Amino acid sequence: MNVRRRTRTLLAGLAMTAVLAGAAGTASAADSTPTAKPAGDGAHALCKRVPKIDRRITRALQRLDAGAGTRGSVARLQKRVDNAKKAGHTEIAGFLQDRLEFRKSLRTNLEQRQKDLAAVKTWCAAGGNGKAAS
Repeated sequence: MNVRRRTRTLLAGLAMTAVLAGAAGTASAADSTPTAKPAGDGAHALCKRVPKIDRRITRALQRLDAGAGTRGSVARLQKRVDNAKKAGHTEIAGFLQDRLEFRKSLRTNLEQRQKDLAAVKTWCAAGGNGKAAS
């Protein structure tokens, strides 16, 4: 019985050593290969994605500005904060208040991204959708 246990422990240890050695070998091989530099700034790909990004930002802003009946809205989270305060759950109210402040700052951030995206859209329309000059 004791021999089987030692053999099992030895095999498990060898298997673990092999796994760790293989992972270390892969990591060192990955570190030694030079990384390729990007060929461009990705303008063409970004110009192609502008409509999708614009729709996504618009949907997020609509959700944030929606009423208390909509999940993810500022109004709904404000209502939850008010309910927690009314019920005397100060810890919950504090946690939700922090989320509410973040969500309000998210609105500002998304509005800024929307303005930046409008400038990118204009640039893409004027510059041939970011195709490299030949």
